[in-house]
Amino acid sequence: MTVEMIGGEEHITAVLCGELDHHTAAAARELIDARLERCTPKLCIIDMAGVTFMDSSGIGLLLGRQRVMEMYGGKVRVKNPSRHAEKIIKLAGLQSMIIPEKCKV
Repeated sequence: MTVEMIGGEEHITAVLCGELDHHTAAAARELIDARLERCTPKLCIIDMAGVTFMDSSGIGLLLGRQRVMEMYGGKVRVKNPSRHAEKIIKLAGLQSMIIPEKCKV
């Protein structure tokens, strides 16, 4: 799993590539949280186009970042979920986090 962090003040984007499971979620969480703490943006976008596998640890990553963002008065949105990631997100009832494709952020 690789995590590329983009942006700063208004919003940040975390671009995830690879498998998001219990082996990789902790490292991704640490990278994202460090940037959130440093920048305190109003929006955290998690780009999941490159996620090839996701289990419940990925849901935990999303919900945990949502809790962190709520402390800053912000929110989390998912951009470009891969088919597998989108399926897991919808099964968890979190489809409202997904940014529709036609929206540009």
